[in-house]
Amino acid sequence: MQKRINTAEESIDRLTSASICTAIGERLRRNLSTENSQLPSHLQDLIDQMQRQDDENAPPAR
Repeated sequence: MQKRINTAEESIDRLTSASICTAIGERLRRNLSTENSQLPSHLQDLIDQMQRQDDENAPPAR
């Protein structure tokens, strides 16, 4: 990443940030699920942790 966001005019709202994170996670899941190789255990642990956090932060079902 070349440039960090430093000013209030360049910041994004929480909903947009969450949407970006969700899109990145979905793409990672899709790309990682197509590979037949086993992930290193530390990477799998991180992915599992992200999934737990996503589940905890998910809006309640209606």
